[in-house]
Parts: sequence; C-alpha cells; structure tokens
Amino acid sequence: ADLAELRLDRLAGFAPRRDLPALLAKPRTLPALVTYRPKWEGGEYEGDDEPRFEALQLAMELGAEYVDIELKVADKFIKFMSGKKPENCKLIVSSHNYDNTPSAEELASLLAQIQATGADIVKIATTATEIVDVSRMFQILVHCQEKQVPIIGLVMNDRGFISRVLCPKFGGYLTFGSLEKGKESAPSQPTAADLINVYNIRQIGPDTKVFGIIGNPVGHSKSPILHNEAFRSVGLNAVYVPFLVDDLAKFLSTYSSPDFAGFSCTIPHKEAAVRCCDEVDPIARVISSSLLLLLHSLDC
Repeated sequence: ADLAELRLDRLAGFAPRRDLPALLAKPRTLPALVTYRPKWEGGEYEGDDEPRFEALQLAMELGAEYVDIELKVADKFIKFMSGKKPENCKLIVSSHNYDNTPSAEELASLLAQIQATGADIVKIATTATEIVDVSRMFQILVHCQEKQVPIIGLVMNDRGFISRVLCPKFGGYLTFGSLEKGKESAPSQPTAADLINVYNIRQIGPDTKVFGIIGNPVGHSKSPILHNEAFRSVGLNAVYVPFLVDDLAKFLSTYSSPDFAGFSCTIPHKEAAVRCCDEVDPIARVISSSLLLLLHSLDC
C-alpha cells in the first residue's frame, strides 16, 4: 500500500487521547489517512460531532497526513479548527451517495460545492444501479485532471467495480483496497493484493487499454487473472476487468471510445452480442444457428 486509512469509527472502545498517539506514533512505515465516519454517512460513529471533530483535530496535531471530513459538516469542522490545520495535513472533503449516481450536471455541482469548502482533495463516492453510471464518474475524473483538482472518485457495488481499478487511468488521486476479503469498508471493495497482483494497478495510466469480460454474473470469472498475467508477461500496457452488464447494447454505446479496446462475452449476453455486431464471422453465425436449433429440439 501507499498509505493506510485508519477507520476510527470501526475500532471497539476507541478513546482518542489514549489510542491516537499509539496509532500515529512515528516513525511510521506509511502515511496515514484518518477517517471517523458517522452513521449518517455510512460509518459506525453514533455520537455528537464535537467529540469526533476533537479526535480528527488531534490526529492532525499528531501528524496524520490526511484527514477525511464529510461535506455535510465540512464548514462546521473548518470553523471548529479555527485555522489550526497543519500545513503537512491534507483535508479530504467527502460525499457518499448509497442510492445512485447523479447526472453529470449534478456531479459537477457537487464537485463545486466540495471545492468551495477549501478542500485539499475532493472525494465523491456514488452507487451504480447499472454499469453505465460509472462513465459519468470517469467524466468528472477527467475534468478534474484537466483542471488539476485532486479527486477521489469511486462508484460502489459490483456494477461500479471498474471504477476502483480504472481510476488511475482517468486521473483519480487514489483507490481503496481492503486487507483481506470480508474486511471491506465499502461495497465491492477489492483487496489491495488483487489490485496489485491481479490488476497491476501500479502500471495503469492514461494510455492503458481496457479489455474485459461482459457477463451477468461475472465476479466468479478467472479471465482477469489469466489475461492480466498474459498482458504483464508480454509487456502490453493493458488491463482486463470484469464488466457486470445488464443491457449490452447500452453498455457498448457508452464505452465505445478507443480506450475500451476489446471485450469477451459470456452468459447471458452471447446472443445479444451477435445482434450488436457490425460483422459476424460465418462460422460464428453457423454455431449460433446450430445452438438455437438444438435448444428448440430440446424444448420439443
């Protein structure tokens, strides 16, 4: 990992003045991002804001390199600090939407609201109801990269998984990985080991070509393991990801740029894929027709 996030709200019996000096003791092997997420923003903390603010300010004083605060209370927290934020600490102002991914216009408005707080880094996390939602987050990431605005932009759940792997391609500041499966801090968060060893995330950049397998379900597929290792072995600047797709035609029309260089297709989209093709190889057409005749015979 490049840094470690400390989720204070998930620590049993956490006492800031007792525990933070130990958690942030120097020398540290990694920079620390300190988060104390309240229940109303998807975390576990159920108390008042002031004790939480005090803990976050103490983390800054103890040398935490990053502190995360929610947009809803960012102005209140900044006022609470009274200008005492250390220069070496970056403030992440975050917004989490656990229902959907807003329109591009709404995301742009949200971005402006977060920037207006004086955030050093913007964080926007939304939820995908379909995989095409992720394209709007990619647009925001590209816009911020052009404007040199540091942003963490992620889309949660299985349909948003590609946002976690492809964020460095589109300019995301960082992505999150759990220490192990079952220890995720957000829906469909990959492990840090998979990000590094399966998806080669340290090699992903603006020129990386994207390939993947389209299916539903698709999380069980071993194709990313096979193809990414093959890409790595021949030195190809590419990544292969799982695409959990509901509407194939809509997916193909959304991810039609040359950056998305090729797709494998599995159930239940194989017949739909033939209908979406500009050209179909004669052998593939014969196989498709034969399968349909076989299925018809079985039905009879």
